[in-house]
Amino acid sequence: MLRIIILAIVAALLIWVMGSNLMTAYEQKKYPAIGELVDVNGENMHIYTKGNGDNTVVLLSGLGTAAPVLDFEPLINEMAKTNKVVVVEPFGYGWSDVTNKERTVENIVEEIRIALTKSNLPGPYILMPHSISGIYSMYFANKYPEEVKAIVGIDPTLPEALDYFDETAPTMPEILSYVAPTGIARFALNIDPEGFLPIAVDGTYSEENQKMTEAISAWKGYNKTVVNETNEIENNIRKTINMKFPSSMPVLLFTTKEEKETTNGKNSVTFYETQLSNSPASKIVILEGHHYLHWTHYKEISKAVSELIKISSSNLR
Repeated sequence: MLRIIILAIVAALLIWVMGSNLMTAYEQKKYPAIGELVDVNGENMHIYTKGNGDNTVVLLSGLGTAAPVLDFEPLINEMAKTNKVVVVEPFGYGWSDVTNKERTVENIVEEIRIALTKSNLPGPYILMPHSISGIYSMYFANKYPEEVKAIVGIDPTLPEALDYFDETAPTMPEILSYVAPTGIARFALNIDPEGFLPIAVDGTYSEENQKMTEAISAWKGYNKTVVNETNEIENNIRKTINMKFPSSMPVLLFTTKEEKETTNGKNSVTFYETQLSNSPASKIVILEGHHYLHWTHYKEISKAVSELIKISSSNLR
């Protein structure tokens, strides 16, 4: 009887895995890439572009954001009224391929640059990183300052943050890379679909957007590329820890309103104050809400970006 029970459980798991992968194949045909797939070192990277303004704003997502283009959609629509807005989905995200290539800051930035070039999107850019992409933007701005007009960070992770708050870099066990292929991500979605969707007022994200977000979350989950990226964070911080944004480069940082402070009186605002450049356009904007501030404050963010451009237009290279 025990053997029968074990075999039944194994059979049920195999059926689930096969069914999940068949559903993934179906969904990938149903929801093709909404932007352009470009070849980057032999693998496909997805880039989405909207708007025709004079300034090119490049949105870069946070760690583990399954579908960056869909996640940023309200902000894209708002900023595209006056700017050319681009979302680069790195390998392991959205409609981009997964990759075995190391997730070093050098590789990630070079892949972004190749994708932008192949999409005929020349710089200089206004880089707009969310969360972990702050580290990549720091490297980008220091390595290629002539290609960056300004930095606009949405609660960005910056290299000195861990030392400032005396914290350690996050890591992920390799076993999580099997979450999507084994159907575990899809199982979790079936139990709690809202847990994979943006927290926003009804109507902010369309029903179609939410369906695609759920589907891509099931395909990608915590895939091997995202796991590798997470486990490379400490090394990427070490490589950029001594970097600062160029002194004349405008830096606009959005962060959440925090009630708590460390015993030394430190919080995100006091930290970001150490990261601003000397540009007269540089400043910190405090907003109430989730770490994903663009879910609810896309209008305020877009307005602040327009003001940044207006103030610093004479200085933007």
